Amino acid sequence: MHYPEIDARLFLTDRNTHLLDEHIDVAVRVGSLPDSALVAVNVGWVRLVTCASPGYLTDRGTPATPEELTGHACIAFEGLTSTRAWNFPAGKLENPVQIRPRLVTNTAESAVDTAAFGLGVTRVLSYQAAAALSDGKLKLVLEAFEPPPLPISLVHAGQLPVPLKLRAFFDFARPRLQARLSAL
Repeated sequence: MHYPEIDARLFLTDRNTHLLDEHIDVAVRVGSLPDSALVAVNVGWVRLVTCASPGYLTDRGTPATPEELTGHACIAFEGLTSTRAWNFPAGKLENPVQIRPRLVTNTAESAVDTAAFGLGVTRVLSYQAAAALSDGKLKLVLEAFEPPPLPISLVHAGQLPVPLKLRAFFDFARPRLQARLSAL
């Protein structure tokens, strides 16, 4: 054990937390960060991917454009995107495509599992689908229409000087997160 004197509390949520109010020293945030007093350390990038099982694509066809999703069963992960429309880039604008959710879920894991079972097309972050994609349970679709990658950052409340336990956590976590994200 590298740091036997440090105890941790792991709090998993898809919502942005208020670090000071919730007594959280550090958080992992996905996406662009609003201007704030928080200090962010970038650890990598993640893609917003659209995927389905090979069996589903064989049975229903592979969508060639985002608009073709209107004819597909979709599995919407409500913690990430709208459950009624998925936005795809169209130049500098966004192209909202209305979807027909066969299932709306609040976890990426259930969205990925349901898609892997062949029940529809889902849209999640690349790290959330990485194992199913690697195992061949899911295939990427509409890659040419993906939005730009999203940054992943470790954020903290910006105390100066940075407390030693926080610096130790960053020194421990940052290279591991960077290695894991670069392998995706």
